[in-house]
Amino acid sequence: MFFYFSQLFSFLIMPFTICLATLVIGFFFIHRKFGKRLIFGAMVLFLFFSNSYISNRLMHAWEPAPRELETLPVYEIGIVLTGITNIDKLPKDRTYFNKGADRVTHALQLYKMGKLKKILISGGLGFDPIHPKSEAESLAEFLVWAGVKKSDLILETKAVNTRENALFTRQVLDQAGFLPMAEANLLLITSAFHMKRAKACFQKTGLYPDTFPVDYYASEPRLSLQSVFQPSVQSIFTWHRLVKEWVGIVVYKLAGYT
Repeated sequence: MFFYFSQLFSFLIMPFTICLATLVIGFFFIHRKFGKRLIFGAMVLFLFFSNSYISNRLMHAWEPAPRELETLPVYEIGIVLTGITNIDKLPKDRTYFNKGADRVTHALQLYKMGKLKKILISGGLGFDPIHPKSEAESLAEFLVWAGVKKSDLILETKAVNTRENALFTRQVLDQAGFLPMAEANLLLITSAFHMKRAKACFQKTGLYPDTFPVDYYASEPRLSLQSVFQPSVQSIFTWHRLVKEWVGIVVYKLAGYT
């Protein structure tokens, strides 16, 4: 229930929605003094949230730093969290990647380098699916095509959120006999902005994986005329990612998921 509620109503707390609502209310009361103030406030908010220097600086501070590949030890299992494919695209004879493909391509690279012995992919059907193939199955097909042995793949196909990723991954590892042997030799692979919440969810289940953040939104902060004065739609999207993640962390904490 929490998953579906968050998918349907999370837009209400997003910066763009707040700016737009402020602007619409301001226009509705445009003949009153506070209406004009709301319009002015909405314009200021739009300029703030579309500033690429501010959004990039904030995201850069939030995302954990990347890890150098050569410094990594060998892990028994790399755990890849999904949410990176277009589940509404047909036909299902290929994998349609969205932003976040680094989660699986970097896992593939680590496997090819000998840093991962096996890859566990966690992810079910998502919200309102149009096809019964889970995201984990779709990504597994891609990895096999890319040269990963089927015997080196472990699939968890029920999870629809980060908490379930952690819970069901532990169940799959336990049922397959990998625990407690591999408990201290796991590598969690997910987007950098999402790593804090994901790691906390896994620790709540008693798993303490090492982490490998991927899919970075931030670049190295750099002051320039373009970043300071040119509005950017991508900056608003960056704010949406951050706000949604921050709210998710608070809600997960209150619900006892982390």
